[in-house]
Amino acid sequence: MSMERFDCHYCKDTLLGKKYILKEDTQYCTKCYENLFANCCEVCSLPIGCNTKDLSYKDRHWHENCFKCGKCSRSLVDKAFAAKDELMLCTECYSHEYSSKCSTCTKTIMPGSRKMEYKGNSWHETCFLCQRCQQPIGTKSFIPKDNNYFCVPCFEKQFAYQCCACKKAITTGGVTYHDKPWHRECFTCIGCKRQLAGQRFTSRENYPYCLDCFSNLYAKKCVGCTKAITSLAGAKYISFEERQWHSECFTCMQCSVSLVGRGFLTQRDDILCTDCGREK
Repeated sequence: MSMERFDCHYCKDTLLGKKYILKEDTQYCTKCYENLFANCCEVCSLPIGCNTKDLSYKDRHWHENCFKCGKCSRSLVDKAFAAKDELMLCTECYSHEYSSKCSTCTKTIMPGSRKMEYKGNSWHETCFLCQRCQQPIGTKSFIPKDNNYFCVPCFEKQFAYQCCACKKAITTGGVTYHDKPWHRECFTCIGCKRQLAGQRFTSRENYPYCLDCFSNLYAKKCVGCTKAITSLAGAKYISFEERQWHSECFTCMQCSVSLVGRGFLTQRDDILCTDCGREK
């Protein structure tokens, strides 16, 4: 009974009693396998044989003895490493060459460690401190001033104006009235409490009023329409014997013709044009 042949798929040499390698259910002698399929080492360019460990990273391959830091030549086998411009580097060399430096202590911020960044500067988390209380700011809000950084409570204590209405610190968007600081939302009409920031307003006895409230409380009333007369809104008015009219309301009581710039007559409390006055 003849023995079944067991040969290398490529060179046809017998594999009986020899080391071989299966690839996709096909057997190869080690020499053919290395010639056909072995990866070439990135460093020495020689094939990585079957008896040698093949170390790979992103479709690149190395002999175990060739996998070294591109700067200090220390072995990277079983160690953390980083890649930069085709170079494989140990974490120490990578950090020294490429990692950012802490703006406070000037030491390297190691890859993977927590860091703070602001406007191109970097800090160790424990080095990013409030200038006033010297506590780490961490992920809390902060306010920069004169190349220093402050946590919000310290900034308010040291620099912020206090609103004269609510007595709390003004950090953004305040207004000034009579040399006193106010939050925009606190600067309101003394009458209706409507916000006055960005609106036309006036004052009486140092109290701010919106135009509507001031007119209703203090403005003279038109004899014609009984509504308030205020020059604050640009309205023109006529005054005669302690009585006032809007310009558009100063008309003849009889025929309603406008009397602005014209002669007129009075009859008791009525104002008449000269034509209607003569008829009377």
